[in-house]
Amino acid sequence: MRLDNGRTYLTTWKLDKLAAFVKKLRPVDEVAVEITGNTRLFYDTVAPRVARVVVVDSKQFRVISRSVKKTDLNDARLLALYLSKDLLPEVRMKNKQQARVASLTQTRDTLVKQRSALKNKVNNVLSARGLNLPKEALSSEKRLAEVLSLPFDELLLVELRVIVDQIRSLNKSIGELDKAIAEASSELEGHTSLTSIKGIGTTTSAILLSVIGDVNDFPDEGRLASHFGIVPRVSNSNQTEHSGRIHKRGSKLGRTALVQSALIAANYSPYLKRFYEQVKARRGAGKAIIALARGTTLLGESCSTPRPIPLSRGTSPPSRTVPISSA
Repeated sequence: MRLDNGRTYLTTWKLDKLAAFVKKLRPVDEVAVEITGNTRLFYDTVAPRVARVVVVDSKQFRVISRSVKKTDLNDARLLALYLSKDLLPEVRMKNKQQARVASLTQTRDTLVKQRSALKNKVNNVLSARGLNLPKEALSSEKRLAEVLSLPFDELLLVELRVIVDQIRSLNKSIGELDKAIAEASSELEGHTSLTSIKGIGTTTSAILLSVIGDVNDFPDEGRLASHFGIVPRVSNSNQTEHSGRIHKRGSKLGRTALVQSALIAANYSPYLKRFYEQVKARRGAGKAIIALARGTTLLGESCSTPRPIPLSRGTSPPSRTVPISSA
């Protein structure tokens, strides 16, 4: 706790004493908390009782991440000090529905990657024995059954049966998640408009909207594009400026969904297709794909806001502050 006179008082609170901590807060207080696995619980409990809750990613706050005195007490002092100066790098907190959809899509992505790894294992086993299957052959139940009917020795068949059973289980689980995502994402603002665009389905729409959150948090299209990590790194010194590769600091899942959607949309739009081919001829396929993702307006009218936001073109103070180093 840091008062207006600069004095700081440190008290340790356990999570099971959160209710008692909240009772001591006042409507004029400001609270800072490091982002952890239970930050959502802390935020939802504390936010209605205070003027402001600032969530901080300590990895992005170098005063803490590079401190040679990395203790909870010292972190709390630093959070209180920089909160009083309004200099903390704040992490956006999405609403509950957006957070739920984001969690669902992340879980689905994890399961899809596990399934792909298992399919690759089956393909490698078969390839070592001279059987080369098409890339998507193992996507059907018929092909999975055919794999188990091949005349291999018992040990290999045991391995294949275990892998195929896991693939089937993952298929079922991913299907359940798809249904849950479709139902939950339909309640997100902009879902209907976004799914009306060629190349964007229910799952992709859920990913994009959960990554964006409130589109009004972004003052312009450049900030939105940067949130997805599809803007170049910039090094500016004196009168010299250099641009490098995209910084990729945003959501990898959201960036992948955006790029894939842009490529599919180009197949239905002659304008986007022509734009992609022109950039590809000048700068290569990789840069053309990113330019296409930035140049489309996939995220513009998708969010029902007074202002459409395209991704890009061509290119009195509180009387005290309360830090929480870990919720």
